[in-house]
Amino acid sequence: MKPLLLSAYTATTCLGVGLDAHRAAVRADRSGLAPCSFETVDLPTWVGEVAGVDEHPLPAALAAYDCRNHRLALLALQADGFEARVREAVARYGAGRVGVFMGTSTSGILQTELAYRQRDPVTGALPEAFHYGNTHNPYSLSECLREHLGITGMATTISTACSSSAKVFAAAARQIELGTLDAALVGGVDSLCLTTMYGFASLGLTSSQPCRPCDVDRDGISIGEGAAYALLERPGATLPADAVLLQGAGESSDAYHMSSPHPDGLGAQMAMTAALRSAGLTAEAIGYINLHGTATPANDAAEGKAVAAVFGDRVPCSSTKGATGHTLGAAGAVEAVLCAMALVDGFLPGSPGTRQLDPAIPLHCQLHGAAAPGLRHALTNSFGFGGSNCSLVFGRGQA
Repeated sequence: MKPLLLSAYTATTCLGVGLDAHRAAVRADRSGLAPCSFETVDLPTWVGEVAGVDEHPLPAALAAYDCRNHRLALLALQADGFEARVREAVARYGAGRVGVFMGTSTSGILQTELAYRQRDPVTGALPEAFHYGNTHNPYSLSECLREHLGITGMATTISTACSSSAKVFAAAARQIELGTLDAALVGGVDSLCLTTMYGFASLGLTSSQPCRPCDVDRDGISIGEGAAYALLERPGATLPADAVLLQGAGESSDAYHMSSPHPDGLGAQMAMTAALRSAGLTAEAIGYINLHGTATPANDAAEGKAVAAVFGDRVPCSSTKGATGHTLGAAGAVEAVLCAMALVDGFLPGSPGTRQLDPAIPLHCQLHGAAAPGLRHALTNSFGFGGSNCSLVFGRGQA
């Protein structure tokens, strides 16, 4: 693929709002996970809840879209001056030449859950104030952002479970290369809801303590919420000193099982190999891998086999889900931003929460953050239910 410039990017998770909060947490090996006190959830688990989301209602013009997911989306959009950068791109290229590509899995499910509590006791009808199309509907995320930013170019929401907001980078890159767009707002937003919390618990996939990716005693995920964005544009003749480029994207669908990965990680191998091929790089060029690393026994074991098959045990790896929780449909974008930070800062994230690495996972896993001043290329993995996989390669730009 032709490289694309991440001309701006930002992230909001339980670690805080914006890049500075995440940079400080990565440097300190700090986790934002806490015992679950969300809504009426009664489960012995830890979560990554973003503080103060409900204290930021949407502007009056977007009142029809009001729900926790969209409040989180707007809160994150305003961090690091990101919204202003998108508006500048709209003014520069024209509203019809900028696209919106969002990933989500939960969307506004919480709004539907709240509406069901208010059903008519006789008819069962939902309250008139509830609008599925503007809240729960996955496309409503892209539509809300599109309307808020005055964008009229193509817009779509991808919902492929945990690979959703990684796949938006690939989808947007294809459209820019085709010439249908000049720039794209890409990212993902997922917020906590009861369906997700109880659903993962019913599958036996949530841990009763902070998650421990790649740990010998790992026993499940910690669910988080978050939002992250990037603005993709064609690089100019000269690049800023801190430029980060999207250099490759690889996707696969192994369809091995509805919720379990292929035990040898075959789909993951295919995605990583395709990403390297797309970037025109060999495995030796990658200096850091942000693992999908959910902390479930099956997922970490399968990813370990896949990464080892492609890269061996040479490349430093880590899972940042011990810091942010598993932000589900937002995880791909959150971890893409963490890779961009690693490239700019020359500093590799560690794996907060992980204490003793599983010897059956033959990788060079970083327990703690570490300086990497010569880092040039990073790869991030996002693997979803049903074997919907995506790997992205990012690199430092060269003037």
